[in-house]
Amino acid sequence: MAELHVIGQVVSGTSSETPSTGLFAKWSIHSGSSWKKLSGHKEGQTQVDTPRYAGISYWAHPIDIHFVTKGLQGWPKIILEVYRQDKFGRSDLAGYGICHIPSSPGTHIVEIPLWRPFGSTKEEIVRNFIGGSLEVCEPDFIANPIERCRLKTIPSGTAKVEFGIILKNFDNFGVET
Repeated sequence: MAELHVIGQVVSGTSSETPSTGLFAKWSIHSGSSWKKLSGHKEGQTQVDTPRYAGISYWAHPIDIHFVTKGLQGWPKIILEVYRQDKFGRSDLAGYGICHIPSSPGTHIVEIPLWRPFGSTKEEIVRNFIGGSLEVCEPDFIANPIERCRLKTIPSGTAKVEFGIILKNFDNFGVET
C-alpha cells in the first residue's frame, strides 16, 4: 500500500473585518473512502491569538497524520473554519477555506483564501453591529464544489498552512515523485 505522511502546522490567519480582537481556527482533514488513517488526528483547534499591530494572528498549531491508500482517488484535503472573537469573548465565523494537501514530497507553504456566506442586507447589518453570522450547516457542504458553487459568498481573509509531505510506495501506482 502507498503511504502519505503529513507533518506541518496551521501557521497564521488574517481577517478582512476589523471588529475582531482575535482569531482562532478549527481544521479537519477529509479524504476519500480508499484512504485509511494509521495515526494522528484528523481535526484540531488552535488557540485564540490577539494581534497587536500587524493584524495577523499566529497559531503554529501542529498537524501530524499518516495515511495508507490503495488508490489516488479522494486525495486528502484540509478544511479550515476561522472564527473571530470580539472583546466580549463572543465568537463569530470569519471564514472558511479549503485546499488539497500537496501531492509532491517536500515542504510546502500554502496560503488559503477564506470566504464566508453573504447574507441579506438585514443579516449583514446585524452581523456588523450586533454580531452573529451565517454558517454552513454541514462541513461536507464546504468540501463539495457542486454544492459550494450555489452559495453567495464574499472573501474574508487568508490563512497560511505549512505542509511537510513524505510519500512511500507511490511508484507502485505509477506516480513518480
